[in-house]
Amino acid sequence: MDPLVIAGRQFRSRLIVGTGKYKSGQETARAIEASGAEMVTVAVRRVNLDRSKESLLDFIDPHRYFLLPNTAGCYTADEAMRTARLGREVGLSDWVKIEVIGDQKTLYPDVQATIEATRILVKEGFTVLPYTSDDPVVAKRLLDAGASAIMPLGAPIGSGLGIQNTANIQILRELVTDVPLIVDAGVGTASDASIAMELGADAVLMNSGIAHADDPVLMAEAMKYAVLAGRAAYLAGRMPRKLYATASSPLQGVVR
Repeated sequence: MDPLVIAGRQFRSRLIVGTGKYKSGQETARAIEASGAEMVTVAVRRVNLDRSKESLLDFIDPHRYFLLPNTAGCYTADEAMRTARLGREVGLSDWVKIEVIGDQKTLYPDVQATIEATRILVKEGFTVLPYTSDDPVVAKRLLDAGASAIMPLGAPIGSGLGIQNTANIQILRELVTDVPLIVDAGVGTASDASIAMELGADAVLMNSGIAHADDPVLMAEAMKYAVLAGRAAYLAGRMPRKLYATASSPLQGVVR
């Protein structure tokens, strides 16, 4: 499969997974292994940075997986930027997934604050991947701010509803051409991941869809194959939709 390229770095897997909501660190490690993911997101606020007790990082080998710190739980641009800088200072990464939440109930992003944080952090040398709405205008602003990917939600975080606005994802696919388009949030099962990829997403980022499954490890494996299948189908190009039937074995040319 063709590689995913973000800010000049290549990844074989187009599935990015989170590390929250699992029952244990051991289950987290098994699920990540089964997913085949190479990039793994970690919430800076949830990592025991002084390593004085058990930490999430005890179960994720940074030599094997590319760590993408995120600013989950931040509600202002300043808060998100401080969290990103902390992650860099302790040696996690100079890459960051920016999340600035604008509403506590829906967890929809504060897009104005997200754009502001992206612009400033890019100037400070960060590679910024912003979580955002599926609004094409906002995507343009983030591209102008220097974002290295556009990461629209498919549905509210943790909802498992799947892609709710396929038209906007298709519009974003046409708009976002110079950086990857990564569907982030709302994927609940393997078919949701395949749909996202068939719509043209370059990758899918998920956490709850795996961690909240009855068998997270098996679901992680299912998501791996769903992303592969969706990407292959997108590249292959689906057949046209038709209102009426067309025979699979046409009679044209058949001698009667």
